[in-house]
Amino acid sequence: MEDVRKQHMERCLMFLVDELKVVDPSEAQNRIFFVSAKEVLSARKQKAQGMPEAGGALAEGFQTRFQEFHHFEKVFEECISQSAVKTKFEQHTVRAKQVLDTVKNIMDSINVAAADQRVRSMEEREDQKDRLEFVRNQLNLLTDDIKLKIKEVTEEVANKVSSAMTDEICRLSVLVDEFCSDFHPSLQVLRLYKSELNKHIEEGLGRNLADRCSSEVNMSMYQSQQNMIENLKPLLPSGVQNQLHVLIPCRTFDLSYDLNCHSLCADFQEDITFRFSLGWSALVSRFLGPKSPHRVLLGMAEPTLALPRSLASTPCIASTPTLAAENPSQEELMVSLVTNLASLTSRTSMTIIIVGGVVWRTVGWKVISLSLSMYGLLYLYERLTWTTKAKERAFKRQFVNYATEKLQMIVTFTSRNCSHQVQQEMATTFARLCQQVDITERNLEEAIARLSKGIDQLEKIQSHSKQLRKKAVQLEGELDGFTKQFLQPK
Repeated sequence: MEDVRKQHMERCLMFLVDELKVVDPSEAQNRIFFVSAKEVLSARKQKAQGMPEAGGALAEGFQTRFQEFHHFEKVFEECISQSAVKTKFEQHTVRAKQVLDTVKNIMDSINVAAADQRVRSMEEREDQKDRLEFVRNQLNLLTDDIKLKIKEVTEEVANKVSSAMTDEICRLSVLVDEFCSDFHPSLQVLRLYKSELNKHIEEGLGRNLADRCSSEVNMSMYQSQQNMIENLKPLLPSGVQNQLHVLIPCRTFDLSYDLNCHSLCADFQEDITFRFSLGWSALVSRFLGPKSPHRVLLGMAEPTLALPRSLASTPCIASTPTLAAENPSQEELMVSLVTNLASLTSRTSMTIIIVGGVVWRTVGWKVISLSLSMYGLLYLYERLTWTTKAKERAFKRQFVNYATEKLQMIVTFTSRNCSHQVQQEMATTFARLCQQVDITERNLEEAIARLSKGIDQLEKIQSHSKQLRKKAVQLEGELDGFTKQFLQPK
């Protein structure tokens, strides 16, 4: 029996080691069992029937074989369990380790990429902050310079308009002489004539001022606007810089002088009645001045010089503020006026009689008659030549004098009005440029906020990726422990 056992041992060892090559010789001896399944089956039946197990023995050495069968069952049970566990869990464990390795690699790449992106975002945010600070500081500096430049341009425009308007007022008579329309002394025709003349002067002055000032003003404004654009251009994005000529076009600016001659000369009162050039009142006014008759009547000059005052061409201009300040009471004035008038009449009559007698005796009646005839012919000539054209010329001369004084009063106002228009136009251009700069500032602020939000998100991603990688390492350790405990042979 031992020989047979030995023979079977050698044969099985050769089969397992040399032919199958599944185990080594030392382990192969533990894989070979000498049992009798029939004896064990008989013994199990005996035990099931309540009889002794040894009753099923078929040959000698039953107990040894029976004990070895128990050992075989235990080893076989362990082998089957280990094989089942290995078959069922080993591939899952391997796959889990592969997944964990992939997760760790992904988390590492995410962490590195998030760190790089975070660094770039922080650098870009700093650049945007520096850009925003530069834009704000530069805008404050340029604002003061541009305001000063606008002030200089407006003052220059005011001086140009004032000088040009003064020159045009001096040439107002030429502009009035160019006016042609139907003239008649009647009230309705004069009213229409005044209206058309005012319109002609307003249009003519406006046209002349535009010819003298508009081109220079436009050139000065265009250069100033270009300087503003060039100074503020670096503060804008490149896309806006290329479209700046569309967003803020430099258009031609037309000054509005707004003379409003109709309202300005509404109080003009013409005097086109005939007045003899050698008349008594004309001679007194010519040699003594228009104020002498008043002074004579008020006792401020010799009574012999007191003559009626001729009508002035511009009655609304003449005024005597100093006399008004020095006049006595109304009753005293009336008494003085009557006394002087009576004295003047008596003295004048006496003077005429005396002078007439002296002249009659000196030159004779023929010379006096000839002088009176020439005086009458001159009067008749002037009276016949006082036609509608002469009246129109007198009207225009009076209107020129009146309008000249009125227009001189609004030179400063008109120049300031024109400079204000230029200031408004340039301020509008600057405001539109500032609006574009404000849009750039808002875009920079939004970009900074967006980058800050992105940096926070990247920090959260880094933190979360580190947590996931740490968890993957923990799971990998648990899988290694499971492998050592259940999958590796003991």
